[in-house]
Amino acid sequence: MNKSDLVKRIAETAGRTQKDTATFVDAFIEVVTDAIRAGETIDLVGFGRFLAKERKERQGRDLKTGRTITIPATRVPAFKPGKALKAAAKA
Repeated sequence: MNKSDLVKRIAETAGRTQKDTATFVDAFIEVVTDAIRAGETIDLVGFGRFLAKERKERQGRDLKTGRTITIPATRVPAFKPGKALKAAAKA
């Protein structure tokens, strides 16, 4: 499912226009992105948690030369599914 499919389904389920729903989806993505950038966590009970995880500095290998390189520490976005979402995926 892509973004336009998601917008269409939400619009049908909520009884809203696709234009209004697209605005909502864009706003949701923007809020989640800004929160993760700020290091905040977003908890949606039953659905899951959006957060930023810290990756430590580590050693890697340059595949072209075979030399060992240092990969710097970084923050990456992550999603942890909630109990209800995990149960739905098993069904």
